Amino acid sequence: MKRRQDILTIGFALFAMFFGAGNLLLPPFIGLQVGSHTLITIIAFGLTGIILPFLGILSVVKSGNTIYDLGNRIHPLLAPILGTIIMLCIGPLIAIPRTGATTFEIGILPNFPSFSPILFSVLFFGLTLALSISPSKVVDIIGNILTPLLLVLLFVLILIGILNPIGDYPTTELSATESFKFGFVEGYQTVDMLASLVFAGIIIAAAQVKGYIKSADKSTVVISSGIISSVCLIFIYGGLVYLGATSGIADKEISRSALLIHIAKSTLGDYGMIAIGICIALACLTTSIALTSAVGSFFSELTGGKLSYKLLVIICSIFSGILAILGVDKIIQFAYPPLAFVYPIAITIVLYILIFGGFIKSKAPYIGALIASTLIAFMSLGIMLGWWNADLYQKLPLADVDLGWVVPSIIGFIAGLLISKRQVQQA
Repeated sequence: MKRRQDILTIGFALFAMFFGAGNLLLPPFIGLQVGSHTLITIIAFGLTGIILPFLGILSVVKSGNTIYDLGNRIHPLLAPILGTIIMLCIGPLIAIPRTGATTFEIGILPNFPSFSPILFSVLFFGLTLALSISPSKVVDIIGNILTPLLLVLLFVLILIGILNPIGDYPTTELSATESFKFGFVEGYQTVDMLASLVFAGIIIAAAQVKGYIKSADKSTVVISSGIISSVCLIFIYGGLVYLGATSGIADKEISRSALLIHIAKSTLGDYGMIAIGICIALACLTTSIALTSAVGSFFSELTGGKLSYKLLVIICSIFSGILAILGVDKIIQFAYPPLAFVYPIAITIVLYILIFGGFIKSKAPYIGALIASTLIAFMSLGIMLGWWNADLYQKLPLADVDLGWVVPSIIGFIAGLLISKRQVQQA
């Protein structure tokens, strides 16, 4: 009975850590764009927004307890370098400021038009700081109190929207393949796959605090918690995509915030904005707490304790509060290029460790795959920034669904495997 309760608590906490600002804004907008291609798009979004984060947790559990254990499977410098990039993306540069900006623009501004964004940012990140300063309490606060309320509110919104659709599926110019690519790439904006490599350490630590020290017990609790989180996410994502597709909005250029506000008002009437405001506040606050805690823990460990957890949490909260004032649109515009660059690299690490880590111990194949995917990711980044044209990239297999890095990473892995075997023979 205790184990079941612990799994539920940790599972709900993990769901709340993953489900933040982008997760609530992205699915309805995706549904509006893809129209009748809703199902295939939900699958695509689920791959990057649900399956990959779950696999990220599994890769850490399989390697040890933290992202450092995962990185050491390939190279000792990998975890500090990749971890720093990930923590900046899911931390004070993108994800944390976005939680505050989204809460203000959707949860506060429509209900209190004259509320100061600066004052709100101070209040929001002051609360984040207060709840993050004691990391041992983070999981229980999120899992036992905030998440159940969030789930109930979202369940009511989605259920009413499914039973009483606002409109019919809109027409779309996207093909099924283009809809798949759109959903897949939009999943990057959740940053959940990147966050999973760090959240795994928090969840594993929470399981150990609750007494699950043995490797088998720890793995069972963490994996079961991950399954609970994934089930919650697929229901919420699928429901929100459907609400977006049946929103009755014809303007495909509508902002994500305006679309969500329209759905809330149309589905829940005069109380819609109040309900969606609570949803936004809870979703964003829980994610902000989790990410701030993760940033503090990671950089404190990286500096060998020279920078204390509390100091880092304070710095992170202040910096995030300043950036949040810029607004959601500017944060999202800035976010896509760095996320599109780092995602293929992180996916390569996770997938190859999970698939081959049990029987291929040499580091050379993983390094080969990582170099190849990094080069392709850099090529893709250059195209987005206008450094060069896309002709060469488009010749890569699977480039049409933004997976151009897959085949080169396989070739790099095989090349590394051949090199390692030759080294063994020569030795």
